[in-house]
Amino acid sequence: MNYRIFPKTGEKVSLLGFGCMRLPASGDDSEKIDEAEAIRMIRHAIDKGVNYVDTAYVYHGGKSEVVLGKALKDGYREKVFVADKLPVLSVKSREEAPKLLDEQLRRLDTSHIDMYLLHNVFKKTWETVKTFKLLDMLEEKRALGLIKHIGFSYHGDGLPFFKEVIDAFPWDFCQIQLNYMDAEFQAGVKGLKYAASKGIPVVIMEPLKGGKLTDAIPQSIQKYWDGIDVKRSPADWAFRWVADFPEVLTILSGMSTFAQVEENIGILSAADANALTDEERAIIGKVADEYNKLTPYSCTACKYCLPCPVKINIPNLIGMRNEATIFESTEKVAFSIRNFVRPMPSACVACKQCEEKCPQHLPIADIMAESAAMFECNNR
Repeated sequence: MNYRIFPKTGEKVSLLGFGCMRLPASGDDSEKIDEAEAIRMIRHAIDKGVNYVDTAYVYHGGKSEVVLGKALKDGYREKVFVADKLPVLSVKSREEAPKLLDEQLRRLDTSHIDMYLLHNVFKKTWETVKTFKLLDMLEEKRALGLIKHIGFSYHGDGLPFFKEVIDAFPWDFCQIQLNYMDAEFQAGVKGLKYAASKGIPVVIMEPLKGGKLTDAIPQSIQKYWDGIDVKRSPADWAFRWVADFPEVLTILSGMSTFAQVEENIGILSAADANALTDEERAIIGKVADEYNKLTPYSCTACKYCLPCPVKINIPNLIGMRNEATIFESTEKVAFSIRNFVRPMPSACVACKQCEEKCPQHLPIADIMAESAAMFECNNR
């Protein structure tokens, strides 16, 4: 496993971080984690050198922290940096925040959290942080030894606001979404470099865009991969693009299968900074342009939008909407939605609770209306 240095302490951090947002599930319910398999995967990754594990209060309906805590028994806790996040959207008063931290410590069954982040920072949550003086609270908890390093995960609108947040506090680290499709999305590459210029190491989330860069490859994309002499899997190309930036501290991957753990360990044990050739960077740039041209809605299937009050599986339907365009398969998608998907997109009541929680700031109610028109009516 390759490692990079955490500047504040000089400690080595594995280039691959284990994200616990997409742990293997028992059946179709993501809240029912296959605990035995998840624990096996996490421990195997640690045995192979991964020493950064990331979870959050809301992942898997609150079950992710519990399962991670179980995985870190038997001496594994001492081998890793544990990253967890304060769910700022859930904080309605100054008194709630420390109670949430206490609950997270109980779920993880640990005395402290190494890397503690303000979760999902955008303008609304940033106002909550300032109103309730949550950074002061985190400083108090750090003085008590309950957390070690303070950071934030960014889902805000663009680079200027990211810089505002970066400049507001002496952060130990931060976390941003970055992949070759999203080089200019939210903080983007410029945000990565700005944070680094301030001495703030950056953790990367969504390097594979929730699997969108690996699950099914359109023909117009595959021709680019086939046209270069170097042969790599789509995951390998995506990870190496992120790893190429020396400013990156670690790259989180939400792994759902043991095979993904093995593959990702292999890739990020070989990847390094400034290792891509000019030709390789050019091909990745062309692939990114093609994907961005094809994809109507930049959903990562993070599931922050769930649960829906009328039980619509929002990420699934947005994925199907994108699939219809990317693979020119409107009729097939329409057939699947009409026959197998319940509730259908027309069930949306446009309450927009999901839009408030969406890190990508997608117009979900409009997408549901558009999908209903495309798949439920025009193709009958």
